[in-house]
Amino acid sequence: MSDTFESIKTGDEYSFVKEKFTRTDFVRYAGGGGDFNPIHHDQTFAEAAGLPTVFGMGMLTAGILSRVPVEWFGATALKSYGIRFQSRIWPGDTVTFKGVVNKVYDEDGVKHADLDLTATTEKGEVLIKGFSTVRPWSS
Repeated sequence: MSDTFESIKTGDEYSFVKEKFTRTDFVRYAGGGGDFNPIHHDQTFAEAAGLPTVFGMGMLTAGILSRVPVEWFGATALKSYGIRFQSRIWPGDTVTFKGVVNKVYDEDGVKHADLDLTATTEKGEVLIKGFSTVRPWSS
């Protein structure tokens, strides 16, 4: 069991910040993820849809949020991950991606931790709420 699992307790937190998302971030994700909906990169299209500008894909934000349990506990520790979209990410947004341990327990002799996950803008707007369960990997 890693040192992280030996010392983990309810209330522990891990977070990181992504400064100022750009349209280029959205276009890069579109190329990697195949989501070429023009509402994410075409200003004229976004305005015609009644929006002030383009906005980022929810799955871009969800993918970055998944880094929280993976960076904190390691990729092989991830047992489950789920999200619920709350709002949109806009160019210029700075986002804090955060995990908080809400429960530590033993399941079949293996220590587990349930995490509450959030992606929140600098204005306090929650983009995504999520959850994850982690446990040490054993083969």
